[in-house]
Amino acid sequence: MNKSMLIGAIVGAIVATAGGAFATYALVDRGPAFASVVSVDPIKETIKTPREVCKEVSVTRQRPVQDANRIAGTAVGAVVGGLLGNQVGGGNGKKIATVAGAVGGGYAGNKVQARMQANDTYTTTETRCDTVTDVQDKVVGYDVKYDIDGKVGRVRMDRDPGAQIPLRDGELVLTQAQ
Repeated sequence: MNKSMLIGAIVGAIVATAGGAFATYALVDRGPAFASVVSVDPIKETIKTPREVCKEVSVTRQRPVQDANRIAGTAVGAVVGGLLGNQVGGGNGKKIATVAGAVGGGYAGNKVQARMQANDTYTTTETRCDTVTDVQDKVVGYDVKYDIDGKVGRVRMDRDPGAQIPLRDGELVLTQAQ
């Protein structure tokens, strides 16, 4: 091997090593590759969704009244009361007892018919519906506080970045690689 070839190989090796060292130094000297995340605050939006809820319920109703003035109860009560009053006493006392029995019986018959009408009910099943609102919180973004070499900044992101945000040329890389 001749001397110039040896010198050329040594110079080439030195240039290659120096070039690699310079390239490595240039990459290292650029600063941090990531921004440190200081805090992440989720941004929430409340979503309200109405929906209808139906259920079957038992309903008790009063039957329609045929005799609203309760004439039948009053009449039957007056007849029964008059007959009972007629059984008491004699002479004019019997007449007074018959009239008093008829009046009292009419009153009692009227009240008995009123109670019977009030208790004359029927039960059916009906569907009752109400609108209820479901409430749900949805995260729509994140307010991120970060630190790059002592400089604190804030940015809004569509995702939680974790502990670090990548940097390219000293700027945040906010898009997520797919």
